[in-house]
Amino acid sequence: MRFLLTNDDGIYARGLSVLYEALSQEADCLIVAPEIEQSAVGHAITLFRPLMVRRATKTGNFLGYAVCGTPADCVKIGIKELSDKPVDLVVSGINRGGNAGINVLYSGTVSAATEAAIMGVPSMAVSLNTHKEADFTFAAQFARKMARLILNNRDQLAGSAINVNIPCLPPEEIKGAVVVRQSSKNIIEFFEKRMDPRENTYYWFTGNPQAENEPPDTDVGALASGYITITPIHFDLTRYDLLDKIHHLVEQHDF
Repeated sequence: MRFLLTNDDGIYARGLSVLYEALSQEADCLIVAPEIEQSAVGHAITLFRPLMVRRATKTGNFLGYAVCGTPADCVKIGIKELSDKPVDLVVSGINRGGNAGINVLYSGTVSAATEAAIMGVPSMAVSLNTHKEADFTFAAQFARKMARLILNNRDQLAGSAINVNIPCLPPEEIKGAVVVRQSSKNIIEFFEKRMDPRENTYYWFTGNPQAENEPPDTDVGALASGYITITPIHFDLTRYDLLDKIHHLVEQHDF
């Protein structure tokens, strides 16, 4: 069995290394990941320059393929060119930082899993809800359990990716795992204005999902309450509830 592992933090990220150690107990794992950090690139793909790929090593041993591109690029080329056998599961992560709510749209981690779903390969994205240095061991073991679940139910989950967010808490303080919807609440975001040594102005962007008063049946609310969140996501962005209404409006309008 072959798993393809990727991320958006870069091929040498600690979260990816720990994920590889855990999932290698389940399958033959191949790493195909960005050469440098690609956080928040969304579902971008490379079209107007060559996609450079090199064999990456760590302590003298083959680590995987480093791609000068995005996480979605890595999944595409990993499945189509770099894996010498069919890929059974794509796992993206373990990301340092949560990917819940509106962040799902910006996340390179989640977009890698979504790209796999588009290509017909079962997939999941795994994120640890902290931007600080952390122990990824528990998150990796949970990802291993989720990998088994997905593969054992691949027909029922076909066409979807699974987005997993794990609280950065001691395992005994995590309240459990819940299946929840994605929050649609806006992110609290702002730009911090600064001055460089040459008195040039620059801005540093930051933002976080609004967890306050968030319903417990959403990824943002449940994650803030100490639960592991599991959310099935899909690449079809159609508002089906508006199709008939807009169809009626178009018929009335003189185009």
